[in-house]
Amino acid sequence: MRAFALCHNRLCDETDRVEVIRGSIADRDVVTAALADATHVVHLATCKETPADVMDVTVKGLFWLLEAFRGSPTARQFILIGGDAGIGHFYYRHERPITEQTPHSAYPGSYALSKVLEEVMLEQFGIQYDINACCLRAPWIMEKDDFKYTLSFGDDVFGGPDWKTLVPEADAKRYAASGTVPLLRDADGRPLKRNFVHVDDLVGAILAAIGNPRAKRQLFNICMDRPVDYGEVAGYLARTRGLDSRRHTEPVPFELDGQQQGQIPAGLATRLRSGIAYRLGLDVRAFTE
Repeated sequence: MRAFALCHNRLCDETDRVEVIRGSIADRDVVTAALADATHVVHLATCKETPADVMDVTVKGLFWLLEAFRGSPTARQFILIGGDAGIGHFYYRHERPITEQTPHSAYPGSYALSKVLEEVMLEQFGIQYDINACCLRAPWIMEKDDFKYTLSFGDDVFGGPDWKTLVPEADAKRYAASGTVPLLRDADGRPLKRNFVHVDDLVGAILAAIGNPRAKRQLFNICMDRPVDYGEVAGYLARTRGLDSRRHTEPVPFELDGQQQGQIPAGLATRLRSGIAYRLGLDVRAFTE
């Protein structure tokens, strides 16, 4: 068995089982060549806040992939890695747990909109042509020490918020030097709860979906059973590492607390039994370590 990796900006290493093809999914000829003889497609391509590229990648690119897939005599399964930005994750207040039935609600910007468009296009291709496709909707994907650097007040911060911009410069430098971690609060002033997923767990979910007939034309939230609580993380690091925490003085107006933000799927056990039957391996403590 061989894998073909279609890469655009960043290349992966080739091995005796992995062949790298360089190009853009917005190019129909590149896509057609990459899918020749392929049996399974795992679509991970995305754009962040790059309006000049996002429609070419999200709409045109996914369309060419799906067109090539449905016309291929060897194609057996298409898996889209979606994103929780498509349902607004923590941007909007949700009155109940976020499940696969929660309506799309992109927050401002091109990235969240692209996540909605991807899921809708995949769903419609399933209706139109009954293709064997599914979407695994993931939150922020972490590996190695990524989570550590999301909590940095320095220039080495990973992702957002950019904590050093939320406090005076002198304070940010002092916090970075001492290892102080931020404690983000929700709109009600309580420690925020937010969902993440480790890359190993996402890979596990992909493997559980591949070849599984119950995954056909299904959407799955690949999320933690229990979201990361910034207050719990700060307390754990204080006990185990002696690190202080800095409470963000102005509650972020769009953050939520509780299980509603944490994307705890209603009827999780039933959903897993009827679908891909995969449970994440990391809890909050293991994730922090």
